[in-house]
Amino acid sequence: MLSERRQRILQAVIEEYVQNAMPVASKTLMKNYGLGVSSATIRNELSVLEGDGYIVQPHTSAGRIPTDYGYRTFVDDLLASGLPRVDADSARLVSELRESARELDELMERTSQVLARMTDCLSLVIPPSALSLHLKQINLVLMAPTRVLMVIVTESARVMNRAIELSREVTIEELSSFEGFLNQVFAGKNFQEMRVQLESAKDAILADPIIQVLVQELFSCLKDNEAAHAHKLGISSLVSQPEFNQSENILPVLKAVEDGSVVVGALKTTQEGGVSVSIGHENDHESLSNVSVVAARYGRGEGAGVIAVIGPTRMPYSRVISAIQVVQHQLNDL
Repeated sequence: MLSERRQRILQAVIEEYVQNAMPVASKTLMKNYGLGVSSATIRNELSVLEGDGYIVQPHTSAGRIPTDYGYRTFVDDLLASGLPRVDADSARLVSELRESARELDELMERTSQVLARMTDCLSLVIPPSALSLHLKQINLVLMAPTRVLMVIVTESARVMNRAIELSREVTIEELSSFEGFLNQVFAGKNFQEMRVQLESAKDAILADPIIQVLVQELFSCLKDNEAAHAHKLGISSLVSQPEFNQSENILPVLKAVEDGSVVVGALKTTQEGGVSVSIGHENDHESLSNVSVVAARYGRGEGAGVIAVIGPTRMPYSRVISAIQVVQHQLNDL
C-alpha cells in the first residue's frame, strides 16, 4: 500500500510520461507538480518506487518511466476513486450519433470514429451477435419470377439480406402472403425464440416447399451474419505514437487486431456493465505486451457487443475509460 505522498509522485510521473513520452526527472516533478516537498525527498521517493517495481530507470543518467505494475496501481486507484466526466460536447456527440444513425452498421462505424477522436487511440466497436438480435421485420422483394431478395431488419436497425432462388415461379400476391406468414411467426423474436416458434409452426411450414426454403434461408442468413465484423478506426493515431515509430513494434499489434486476438481477450476480461483494463504483459497475446486494451461490453447476455480502445501503455487512462463508459451507456439497450 503506497503512502499518499508516493501515490502523488507516482501519479505525477505517469501524467508527465503520458504527455511527453520522455523519462521523467525529479527536477521536472519539482517544477511542474507542486508536490510540496524538496527535490531530495522526491529523489528518495523515486528510488523507493523504483525498488518496489512501480517505475524503472531505462538508462543510468535518465529519469524514470512507469512499469506495467505502476500503471496498474494508477488505474486501480482511478477506478476505485471514480472518474471525471467526459466533457459535455463529447457526450452529446455520442448521443446524437445514436439518434441519427439509420442502420446498426452505420452506428458502429460512426461510433468508432468518435471514440478514436475522443481517445486518440485505435478504437474497435463490435456489433452484438446476430443470433441475439430481435427481428423487427422481414421483407420479400420479387427480383425475377423465381428469384427473391429477403431483407431482414432487426429492432436495433441492423439490416441483413439474402438472395434466394426458388424452385418455381411465384406471383407478387403469393410473395406478400409468404412475407406476412414469416412476420407473423418470427417478428419480435431472437434466434433462440425463433427456433422454439419453428416447432410450433412446423405443420404450416412443411405444407409449402416455398415457405420451407424461405425459413431455411432466414435461419442461414442469421447464422452467416453471426461472425462479428469489427469497426475499427484510429490506426493512424496508434502508428503516430513514438512507441510505434518502427514497423516491427506496430505490425504484431495490427495483426492481433486483424486476427481477432484483441476481441477474444476483451471478451474474456469484460463483464456486463463493467470496464476492463489490460496493461502490457497482462494481455494474453504476446504481441500486445506494449499496449493497453480498455474494453467494455454493451447490450445484454451472451450476444453483447464489445467496445475496445487499444493504445500504448502510456495512454491517458482517465480519458479513455470515461469515453468507453459514455459509449457503453449510449449503446447498452441494443
